[in-house]
Amino acid sequence: MGETTFSVRVFKLEKRKNAKGVVTSYRVLWQTAGRMWKRPFPKEAQADAYRSRLVSAARNGEAFDLATGEPLSWARADRPDMGWYAFACKFVDMKWADASAKHRAGIAYTLTMATFGMLDTAPSPYDAKDIRTALRRWGFNTKERQNCPDGTRAILEWVERHSLRVSALATLTTVRALLNAAITRLNGTRVAASSNRRHRVILSNALSYAVELGLLEKNPIPDLKWKITKTTFQVDRRSVVNPDQARALLAAVEQQKPSGPLLMPFFAALYFAGLRPEEAVNLRQKDLTLPDAEETWGELYLTGATPEVGREWTDTGDQRDTRGLKHRAEGETRPVPCPPELVAILRRHLKESGTGPGGRVFHGAHGGVLAKSTVLRIWRNARRAALSPGEYASPLARRPYDLRHACLSTWLNAGVSPKQVAEWAGNSVEVLHRTYEKCLAGHDEIAMRRIAEVLRPIPREGIGKDHPDTADQSRTRPDSTG
Repeated sequence: MGETTFSVRVFKLEKRKNAKGVVTSYRVLWQTAGRMWKRPFPKEAQADAYRSRLVSAARNGEAFDLATGEPLSWARADRPDMGWYAFACKFVDMKWADASAKHRAGIAYTLTMATFGMLDTAPSPYDAKDIRTALRRWGFNTKERQNCPDGTRAILEWVERHSLRVSALATLTTVRALLNAAITRLNGTRVAASSNRRHRVILSNALSYAVELGLLEKNPIPDLKWKITKTTFQVDRRSVVNPDQARALLAAVEQQKPSGPLLMPFFAALYFAGLRPEEAVNLRQKDLTLPDAEETWGELYLTGATPEVGREWTDTGDQRDTRGLKHRAEGETRPVPCPPELVAILRRHLKESGTGPGGRVFHGAHGGVLAKSTVLRIWRNARRAALSPGEYASPLARRPYDLRHACLSTWLNAGVSPKQVAEWAGNSVEVLHRTYEKCLAGHDEIAMRRIAEVLRPIPREGIGKDHPDTADQSRTRPDSTG
């Protein structure tokens, strides 16, 4: 049972009018323990009937539920209930079939963190890290749950026994505890703002499912006052390499044995064609048009992506999940121009190293699918070799993905229209502007030059003249405020 109150006030009906003064609805207003509630009705009779029921319950001395604002007696006596852990598993199973492997892992991660806010106060015989591993790796994984080791099963059974009921989320204090747990790491620090938003969205989706199952009257998350730090999606221009730095890094990659020579073309595709890493991994020889003639542009036809998420999350058991292109309909392709320098690199790579599984252009030293761990290790070593200690410690090309950022920034600064860049990059124009605004060179210099032009000293003989036609006509004039 949630918290209740006998402090209730019911107000007169409120007529809601549109701009023309026509009544469009009638709103019932009442207060429980100082909290205002509002419920609209299309007809006055409906609103009056609802208000009368509230007044009658208050006069009869009934307790009102602080979570719903309504008399406790109105709650459904037959409403089902379920423990949090059992419900969370049911939610995971409902989402599993239609979710990508990456989203499955994301749901599990969010629910794992949130579950710590839905446990009772009994002392745990297990380490928090072990509980999180059991939940994320096994409990919230539809494919693996039944195959968990005995030790893990004991942990999950303890969690199930000590989970609060879903009905406890009818009180906002419990909802706040749930959200706080979902954004708090083991060391007590908060997750990044972007993760904060993502976790809140996943939990809100879960509680909407609880409403669908009849476990909750309504989703309580929208009613909770919750401050979320603003996120920025803009690329830090300190991370963007110039062409000379990019070529130096590619040369350093090639020196990393034994995988460097195989991976240099992979990184080159990110820099010269703006591919996402998971798109480059999925690139096949049949998707390339590489002319023989020197200084001739080619073309890459992107058909999908293979992000690495872990074999426990994929249907096939592979480390990488095969998906369609980001922001594209299933089966849709995306052509990308291939500069002559990249054409030459890819032609030489295919001639010397051949293709990997399924005709993949890029592959590991042993012929298998390119592993993310190998990509990151080679890139880390190449940065250390090619950059100064100060540059290595800076954001400059810290991640392979920063090569894509550098490519798109280069295209925009070269004067290519944002619409064209967006099509090649697989982004919307809006996202492109928002993400790469700080990387557009020259805008601040132009602005400062214009300000300096306005502020430059006026020749002595020009001061005090009344007629604008005798002033310096070449000077930029500020907008009039009169």
